[in-house]
Amino acid sequence: MSARLMKKILKEQEAALHQQDSEDDSESPESSSASRRNPFDILDEDEDEEKEQHNDCDDVDQVDKSEINDRSSTGKVDTKQSSKKTDTINTSTSSNQRSKKKKKKSNRNPQKSLDVMLENLSLEGDSSCRKDIASHSTEAKLLNTNNNKSVKKSSSSILQIDPKFLSAENELRRIFGSKVVSSFERNQQSGSSRQARGIRRGSQNHRKTILVHPSEHWPRWDGSLSMELLETRDEINHFRYVHSASYTQAQRAFEAAKAIHDLNGIVNILVHHPYHIDSLITLAEYYKFSGELQMSSDATARCLYAMECAWHAMFTPFLGKCQLQYSHDTNKPFFSVLFSHMKNMDRRGCHRSALEICKLLLSLDSDDPMGALFCVDYYSLRAEEYSWLERFSEEYKSDSSLWLFPNFSYSLAICRFNLESREDDKKTESLKASSTDLMKQALMLHPTVLKKLVAKVPLKDQTFSRVVGHSLFASEKSGSLSLDHLVNIYVERSYLIWRLPDIQKFLKDSALTVIEMLEKKEADSRDWTCVRKEAFPSDKNEYSHLLVSEFSDSVPTLPPDNLQNFMVDPRLAVNNGEQPANRPVRDLSNRNALAVLFESMLPWVDYGTEHDDHPQDHEG
Repeated sequence: MSARLMKKILKEQEAALHQQDSEDDSESPESSSASRRNPFDILDEDEDEEKEQHNDCDDVDQVDKSEINDRSSTGKVDTKQSSKKTDTINTSTSSNQRSKKKKKKSNRNPQKSLDVMLENLSLEGDSSCRKDIASHSTEAKLLNTNNNKSVKKSSSSILQIDPKFLSAENELRRIFGSKVVSSFERNQQSGSSRQARGIRRGSQNHRKTILVHPSEHWPRWDGSLSMELLETRDEINHFRYVHSASYTQAQRAFEAAKAIHDLNGIVNILVHHPYHIDSLITLAEYYKFSGELQMSSDATARCLYAMECAWHAMFTPFLGKCQLQYSHDTNKPFFSVLFSHMKNMDRRGCHRSALEICKLLLSLDSDDPMGALFCVDYYSLRAEEYSWLERFSEEYKSDSSLWLFPNFSYSLAICRFNLESREDDKKTESLKASSTDLMKQALMLHPTVLKKLVAKVPLKDQTFSRVVGHSLFASEKSGSLSLDHLVNIYVERSYLIWRLPDIQKFLKDSALTVIEMLEKKEADSRDWTCVRKEAFPSDKNEYSHLLVSEFSDSVPTLPPDNLQNFMVDPRLAVNNGEQPANRPVRDLSNRNALAVLFESMLPWVDYGTEHDDHPQDHEG
């Protein structure tokens, strides 16, 4: 292409552009946008902006190629022509951009235009069609609201745990104030600074956990434990702890040391495997029976720290959507450690933290292997969570039969008594049974509790001695082994609540009212006896796996000589100061320790049965 022809083409394009600009005032926006469009854009209206930009770039490249060809043919291009060419390119691109903006404006708010169209159609069409559309929309809204309600209901489970209440330090700050707790922590840190001097600084960087706060002198987490997801059933994830190869080796060494009652072997295992759970549990029990409660609590907290570090990424137990079945052997230590930690929180006065841990125990396994159901009412009353306790008795497992248990029967009466004393609960008093009715019901259903409370608390009022002499309250046996065992657990766990003067007066007045009722109508006593027999029909003790001593506040101690043999079963070593009836321990006094050691390794020798002066071997 020659330079003369190039000039002619550029002049014609300028004239056309000036003519279009002059006609903008007289033409409509639609016509102006149509005149400025590239002819190829009319064919490609449905294409997106990227293709249009690509076409523009291709046009520019074509012009550049033509210019290069002209330069090669003529060897010289006028500067005016180049300036005109760039002006035409700019104007063409600006016209394309304007057309794109017009397209965007025309396509803006398609939903609004669609709504207008539907509205016009509904105005012109049949009214029944509009009713159907409205009904479908309302049904959709109701479904959405129902789904939201179900989600909210599931998220607000009665066993949902608030992590901020799990920290004992936070609860102590709420009770005593931050200054008192901070000064105590400083004194404790200065006392334990000697222990931390020999520890390397790198080992003090611990993971952040929720159940416990790791101490600086603890070793670093070795990762010997892990957790695996077994299955997901009914939107609940089931998990199990898994041992590594090194942990399995430490477990075998622990079993060997336990078989020969070698406490030094247990300590040696912790030197090489500082987070072996069974060894830490044994050490915690040893410190507890020797009177070192702080050391025992520290060993229990180390167990919890290790087991929380091993949690699966999907293991979220605080929402009540995870299960850790007690039937798996690797899961059993976690339950026993949680139960011990719960009692340690109670001894420190952190009843709200103990309540949250108790809720965690109930949520992990619905079978309740540790008996958390028989102390959750006690922690609720001590933490003054009265409204929550009433909700729990109504919503737990969707069954309102918890009041049949002796602990809930009496605790719900105390709960209602405390709620009635509050001014904000006077509106709801008429909607629920009164505390007096609940207490009379508890005394009629479980009358054996009263006599045991009088002896355990003790209740020294002479009125109680007269009440206990009545035929209803004179007996200490109910006729059911399971019920008698649960009554013993309740009295051992909750007798401290009955030391309050208001509660004692409340119990005394209710008991006198029950006696007056029975003098007028004796048939009520027989009716409640039938209810009691139907609720606890079995003659076998179904709760024999729950030791009464495990629910006691008193910490038993053993003499140093007997501590060497406590590894047989530390819970059976002391049971409320008495030897258990089913497993009396053989008398090993005045025996050679080496002979007893070798004798204990024989598989047919049983140290859990009582014999005469000398052991007799039983072949079998």
